[in-house]
Amino acid sequence: MPGNQQKISPVSLPAAVGDTVLEAEPLRHGQANAAAGGIWRVRGPDGTAILKVARPPAGTDAPKAFPTSNEPTHWNYWRREAFAYQSGLAAAAYAGAGITAPALLEAGTRPDGGVELWLADVGGTGGFDWPVPRLARFARELGAAQARWAGRVPATPWLSRRWLAQYVAEAPNWVGPVDPASWDHPNLAPWPGPVRTRLRELWAGRARVLAVAEAAEPTLCHLDVWPANLADDAGTSVLLDWAFTGQGAVGEDLANLIVDCFTDGLMDLARLPELAEAAVEAYLAGLRDGGWAGSDDAVRTAVQASGAAKYSWFGPAMAARAARDDLGRSSYRQDASAAAAIQRLTPLVTLIADWGRVE
Repeated sequence: MPGNQQKISPVSLPAAVGDTVLEAEPLRHGQANAAAGGIWRVRGPDGTAILKVARPPAGTDAPKAFPTSNEPTHWNYWRREAFAYQSGLAAAAYAGAGITAPALLEAGTRPDGGVELWLADVGGTGGFDWPVPRLARFARELGAAQARWAGRVPATPWLSRRWLAQYVAEAPNWVGPVDPASWDHPNLAPWPGPVRTRLRELWAGRARVLAVAEAAEPTLCHLDVWPANLADDAGTSVLLDWAFTGQGAVGEDLANLIVDCFTDGLMDLARLPELAEAAVEAYLAGLRDGGWAGSDDAVRTAVQASGAAKYSWFGPAMAARAARDDLGRSSYRQDASAAAAIQRLTPLVTLIADWGRVE
């Protein structure tokens, strides 16, 4: 369809698609990311492929929650994913443990200086439909993969450095001022008083848990491991979206997976206790599979510290939204109201609050 072809304006078309765009289906992604120029499933006479566009910083753009940068070590460096695919890192980094990435079909530079990536259209079951044992299997594979990079993260200049610290430094821009009275608002009643207290303390003392996370053993992390970036393709774990990859803590990706399975209501929170236990045990087993000989307790500490630091903003942000009865914007959230979200999220914020006690 000419309209769709004009909309995506590709520089080229891969052989997997053919010489004409018949349909371009926009795919859900984070709209708050300034580097994201769009993602489409493109169908042509010969098949389908995924077109992903990354955009450089533009002074004319309205500010977004996730700003981008031309600095290669920036947490949201706009060219990083292209480099990850073009260098082969995305395909090879975790392949020895059974985790792969979509094949890169073509890459090109767009007229505005942005980058387009044509990726294989991976089929199979998306991560939100995985049962806990399948998520635990992935956690074990991830542990084995990251054991091989523990203490030896490549010096590649475009890999992110201190990603978590940079992310946490941006968080006040998302939370904004939180009226102390918000913590006592009737909409927040489902959260027990001690949990609310610990969430307030975590936000105020987020530098402490961040320091604990940064003291953990480093490894090569993906830094956006959550079900939306997972697919099971004929039994193989496929990990999507390598835009943040770089140095992180052993266990940091696992913490993100545990929490982000449940933030938007796309997975039943009744599964949280089982997943939190099974995933950690599987990840520890994977680390040992990969030859890692460190302390299990140190990994558990890193999981809790990195998870508490990354989501230190979550409690106060939701408290402020509950007081305003405002859900905020999300490409994924399923809740019908702020009050419903607060009720649903009680077990998750309790876990974050408990993790925040880590020393």
